Amino acid sequence: MSFRKIFLLAVVLLGITAFFLFDLGRFLSLDYLKQSQARFEALYAAQPLTVSLAYFALYVVATALSFPGAAIITLAGGAIFGLWWGTLLVSFASSLGATLAFLVSRFVLRDSIEAKFGNRLAEINRGIEKDGAFYLFTLRLIPVVPFFVINLVMGLTKMKAITFYAVSQIGMLAGTLVYVNAGTQLAQIDSLQGILSPALLGSFVLLGVFPLIAKWIVGLLQKRKVYARWASVKPKRFDRNLIVIGAGAGGLVSAYIAAVVKAKVTLVEAHKMGGDCLNYGCVPSKALIKSAKLAHQMRHGETYGLHSSAPTFSFKAVMQRIQDIVRAIEPHDSVERYTGLGVEVLQGYAKLVNPWTVEIAMNDGTTQTLTTRSIVIAAGARPFVPPLPGLEDSGYVTSDTLWEKFGQLDEVPGRLVVLGGGPIGCELAQSFARLGSQVTQVEMAPRLMAREDAEVSELARQALTKDGVDVRTGHKALRVENTNGVKTLVVEHAGAEQRIEFDELLCAVGRSARLTGYGLEELGIPTNKTVETNEYLQTLYPNIFAAGDVAGPYQFTHVAAHQAWYAAVNALFGDFRKFKADYSVIPWATFIDPEVARVGLNEQEAKEKGIAVEVTRYGIDDLDRAIADSEAHGFVKVLTVPGKDTILGVTIVGTHAADLLAEYVLAMKHGLGLNKILGTIHTYPTLAEANKFAAGEWKRAHAPQQLLAWVGRFHDWRRG
Repeated sequence: MSFRKIFLLAVVLLGITAFFLFDLGRFLSLDYLKQSQARFEALYAAQPLTVSLAYFALYVVATALSFPGAAIITLAGGAIFGLWWGTLLVSFASSLGATLAFLVSRFVLRDSIEAKFGNRLAEINRGIEKDGAFYLFTLRLIPVVPFFVINLVMGLTKMKAITFYAVSQIGMLAGTLVYVNAGTQLAQIDSLQGILSPALLGSFVLLGVFPLIAKWIVGLLQKRKVYARWASVKPKRFDRNLIVIGAGAGGLVSAYIAAVVKAKVTLVEAHKMGGDCLNYGCVPSKALIKSAKLAHQMRHGETYGLHSSAPTFSFKAVMQRIQDIVRAIEPHDSVERYTGLGVEVLQGYAKLVNPWTVEIAMNDGTTQTLTTRSIVIAAGARPFVPPLPGLEDSGYVTSDTLWEKFGQLDEVPGRLVVLGGGPIGCELAQSFARLGSQVTQVEMAPRLMAREDAEVSELARQALTKDGVDVRTGHKALRVENTNGVKTLVVEHAGAEQRIEFDELLCAVGRSARLTGYGLEELGIPTNKTVETNEYLQTLYPNIFAAGDVAGPYQFTHVAAHQAWYAAVNALFGDFRKFKADYSVIPWATFIDPEVARVGLNEQEAKEKGIAVEVTRYGIDDLDRAIADSEAHGFVKVLTVPGKDTILGVTIVGTHAADLLAEYVLAMKHGLGLNKILGTIHTYPTLAEANKFAAGEWKRAHAPQQLLAWVGRFHDWRRG
């Protein structure tokens, strides 16, 4: 804490101490005020300006220091100055004093509070940014809420001081009028309770509730305005309760939930059921990773006491295995399964005609038009292809198209360029290198996997380099050339051009949401890289929702399924109750070897957000099972609230890191700390013990050394 903060805090504490030490509260009683009323009135008659200014200053100081007795001072304003002049003085003095208290709280306390509770405050600040003035106004209307508490708490948020002052000035006016008016009738007041009768308190509560009612009415009016252009085409009856566009993870889960609760639901998919994850992403890539890892282990058999041997295989057979695995999982997401669950599945291209009507161009050439109360858009995302000159003529592949094209090859690509250093690029670069490709990975950023901590990026680079990947970070792709059948990627590094010849080029620089072709433009639904939604996943039209990659902010299959619950439930039951999508605990993993898995904050994010954390680290090279498996590399890194076992984030690097992470995801979701993990029995010998040992590292760092010293003396005494 800076000197200025300490000085200001000392001044405030001295003021409060003086108030109680000299019993200044005796001057803020109703009896004292009634006894002194005549004297105050005489002073005011003799020196009106001086008394008014002195009263104003006293009120500001009392409010700024949160002294008890503001009600008495307000009554005095009415008794001495009358209704209108008293109201004017009290209104401005109370608002100014409240703002000073607000600023003191912000200056002295906010940084330390943010350091300890940064994540929680971030969520509160998002709400304050959106509706803070409205809620402050409501609180100001209800005098049963202590105003000094409001002043101090609001100072901890990011509400602008001018907003706080203006809302307070207006919001406290009704209560000020009541108290000042009561002060003009001071002789008839026997107690403060007499001012706030049950009937008057009820009136204030109604005043407080009124903004909520007003907000609801405004919401209805806004809703009518949004739908105004479509009012003439709104159906009186609907064919469906819900239509879901897209049969990836988000769409499948949305449709499933609707069917479970007996809603009439139609799922529309133009291409393959299961979406990108089943057909092009998670499933085929993990099958490829498994084959590549086995080939790697064969080359390094001596690690396990076996003879090392170069794997001999048909690349076409490897790719065929991947397709066999996709087909084995297909029934989980098939038309037949979902039809059996009660979902109507239509295969074709859906287009929004109006907020309640969907036109479906069926794959068999027919057209079907359906009306529905609600719609969930789960159109997913596609690989982003950068506008590199010459790229379109290079025969490039993406994470979607490589499976079909490479499946026709007899041999693994000889020279493969992987454009992109994110999770997809890293997974595929390592896998093809392990299968025998000469892989060059090109990334414009200074390091791989830039969302992770720098040490994680470096470990990923080392792992890929060890497997033969030529990793080139800080290289910007400029163009693709094709001269006499020789394909070359031209890149820039340190101001100079370099040329990388290749047989195949894999573009893995990210994915972009599918935003065109199904009517968003015609309906005027806003998009900005993703479909814009509110916290309930509603678009511009409250009956149209979006979930999954098309909605963001995360492009993970498990997040799409997570969002689908909120989208479906809000779509079907939102008129009665709506649920805000919860992103507080989102895990993810990159399945390179060793795996990288994370949930919550990492160190670089904590630093960027100014959140104080304590870092606990356990090296997996010390873990018995990892040593037995010859996988003794990596670490568990846990970020906690300083001095507490509350988990803010976890990064795990090592074999099966994604599986190990699940215990921390559960702990964070349900508010369990490291002490609970330490107190849980973990089977020996397993990799999961790494979580317990990480908790043990935290515990050792917080051992009560002074107490243990005394315990040691106790044992010395027991030994005589």
